[in-house]
This record gives sequence, structure tokens and C-alpha cells, in this order.
Amino acid sequence: MKNLFRLLTILVSAAMLFSACEGPMGPAGADGADGKNGKDANETCKLCHSPTVVDQKVVEFSFSKHKYGEAAFEEAGNTTCAPCHESEAFKFVCKNNTPATFTLNTTTGKYANDYVATTSIAYGELSCFTCHSSLHKTYAGTEFFPLTNTASVPMTMWKASKTINLAKDGGVSNLCVKCHQPRPMATSTTLSNGDVIDYAGLVTNPTATFYDNTIGNAAPNKLLPSYRMHVHYGTVGAVFAGQGGIQFTGSVAYANSGHTTEATCSDCHMASITGRAGGHTFKVRSGEGALTSSTTWNFNGCNATGCHTGYSSSDELHWKTPRKAISDLLNALAVKINSVGGGTNILHSETDGEANLWAGLTTGNYDGYLNIYDPSSNPTGVWKNPGSTSSWTTEQKNTNNALPVFPSLKNVVVGAMINFQLCLREYSLGIHNYKYSKALLQNSIDALTAAGI
Repeated sequence: MKNLFRLLTILVSAAMLFSACEGPMGPAGADGADGKNGKDANETCKLCHSPTVVDQKVVEFSFSKHKYGEAAFEEAGNTTCAPCHESEAFKFVCKNNTPATFTLNTTTGKYANDYVATTSIAYGELSCFTCHSSLHKTYAGTEFFPLTNTASVPMTMWKASKTINLAKDGGVSNLCVKCHQPRPMATSTTLSNGDVIDYAGLVTNPTATFYDNTIGNAAPNKLLPSYRMHVHYGTVGAVFAGQGGIQFTGSVAYANSGHTTEATCSDCHMASITGRAGGHTFKVRSGEGALTSSTTWNFNGCNATGCHTGYSSSDELHWKTPRKAISDLLNALAVKINSVGGGTNILHSETDGEANLWAGLTTGNYDGYLNIYDPSSNPTGVWKNPGSTSSWTTEQKNTNNALPVFPSLKNVVVGAMINFQLCLREYSLGIHNYKYSKALLQNSIDALTAAGI
């Protein structure tokens, strides 16, 4: 014990000795400079994250179908739909300038759509970062720009042979039409090579047979009529730009209304907010589903851009008259198209405003589909489905076989159907581009008449 005590005493003494040798502490050095961002991090964030900027836009965005629509969940993993329905895929095709072309596989002899995403990025609900590509990079109040895309947009419907370029205000509308454009109507990879149909041939050879019902599911038919024989829903970009329709020669010259060059999508769809319309809701009306008598409109953009004064839904010249004219032409064209059914309509009708966004725009409540039987998509279809039924149940096959054979289609009928879809599904009854809509519809009617339909 004595030895242990002696050892501790020596260690303590040594520690004091070495401590005494350190000397007095020098004066404190100058504080280091504050980091540039660290100095005012709170203030920098508040440039955007404030009740009147980002916070307000987030609330508005919650009323947009870009936010609450189900497509981002339904199409996740679908590489062909993802470029428009999935945030990461949209950013991918913009960043990589993914071409809207179709490429021939020389081994299989089949074409493939190049405008697709990869499986690794075919996901993501749309958000602020989908359109604003520079967010949280500089943390400056100006980083809402540049947008993800302002470049001209090659049309996927035309496999990039036609291009939309809405140049006003630096091409901001090109961001919208990157997605809001029609999709290709491609031929069957079983009966044909999977290439996009020859739209130009629909015009130059209108009376040629596009689909022969005596042959049905066999070559030389290249594409079989089906319930979903269409160019998809995003037709507004093409109509607004006056580009991409099947331009039959007829009694009306093709031209564009002033909106095409004098307005942007955001002028009207992101105007100062009223109710549930405007701002980052991207809506011009507050309602949901199809139009009803209670629909309320936000015309703040129309009246704020210097184009109109006192514009409203009671404006006879700029609202009621052109919309009625386009509705009348849609009805007249529908009669012509349906006439090939010999008394049974070939166009599909749907009165439910939730299932059919275009209910009420035509007297027949058409939605752009064909009324062909499909056990999952159109179980009440009135025409026999000419496609493969190998995966169907016996009951479904029996139902299909009991229906009348779908009629043969001439090129002019298919072209008129495409124009009907374009002008119906752009939704505004011609307000987006009255002159182009009128020309497409009237000239389709003229072409059908000239073909004896």
C-alpha cells in the first residue's frame, strides 16, 4: 500500500511539473469569417419559402390534376407512358433530348418508338422539381428558371417529322406541349411492322381501304379497329399550335387564331387565381369532370394580357358564337363518321361526366373512342372486336361473336376520326385555336362528302 501511495504521489507531481512548463495562454485569435450562405441562410430560404411565394403555389398546386391525378401511380414502370406521366421520366427525356422517332430493328423488321424512358426512372409523382429544373441549386430567388424545357417539341404523333414551337416569352409554352400533345397511331407489330400509320396517305389517297372487314385479323390490314383506336388525350398542344392534324383539302383555308403567337399557355391557365382556377392549379374553370351549367370560369388572364376587355362566358362574339360553331361541326362530323355503321353508331358515347371529360360538348356525348366490344374497357360495346380473343373467357368470346362485324374503313374515315378526336379532346370547343379547329372539322366533312360518305 505504501508503494502504491508513493507511485501516485510521483505521478501527480510530474503532471504538475509538466503543466507548469506550458506557460500562460496567448490572446484569443480573430473569429473566422462567416460562410457566405451560412451568414443569411434563413433569409435566403425565405426568398422563396414564404406565404406569398412557394407556400401559396403549393396550396394552388394541390388543386391541380398534375398533383392529385392518378396517372403517376397507374403508369409507374410503364416506360412508354412515363415520359409524360412520371416526374423522373419527364426530366430524363428532357435532359437527354430523347428523340420522338421510330427506329427499325433490321433483325426483326419491326419499328420501335424511341420516345421512352428506362425502367430505372419510370416513376415519380409530379412536383415542383418536374418543371422547375434548377430548384435548390443556387438558393437564390431567381431559381424558378430556367424551366425543364423551353425548346421546340418534335411531335411524337408524327415520329418527329413535325415540330411544335411556341416561341412567345422564351418558349415557356413548349414546356406544356412537351406532354400535352397527341400520341402516335401505330400499326400492328403482328400484322405489320409497327411503324406509325401513313397520315399523309390518308389525305393523298382518301378512298383507299384502310381496314377491310372481310379480311379482319390478317394482312394486308395493318391496324385493327378497337375501342382505343385513337391518338390519346393531349391533343391541345397540336391544336393550339395549328400543327399535326390530318389536313384534308376543303372549303376552309388552314390558318391560326391570334392565340397561337400572341398568347402563352400560362397567360390563361396561370392567371391570378379565382376560386379553384388560375395560378398553379393550371385551370381556367373551377369545376371537375365534364362541363355543366354550374361551371365557373376564370377569365383573369384573358382580360389582363391586353387581348380582351370585359371578357366573360356571356361574350357572344368571342365565346358563345365560336364555341357553338365548333360544337355544331363536331356534331355534323360525328354524323358522317357514324354513317359508315349503316344505322349503328361506331363512335362511343358516355353521358357520365366523370368517365367522359367531354360529355356535353356534343349532342351524342362522344369521347373519341370507338364503340367496339372489349371485356375490360368497353363491356357494353355494340360492335364485334376483330382483334385476338385468345386470352378471353368462353363467355366473353361468345358475347363478342354474337355482335355485328365492324365495318370496313376508308382512309378518309380514319383521318376524319383523328381530326374529330383532336378537336373534341382539346376541350375548349375552339377557343384555343378557332380557325384551325374549324378548318380541320369542315374540311373533314368536305372530304367525307367527296368520298361518297
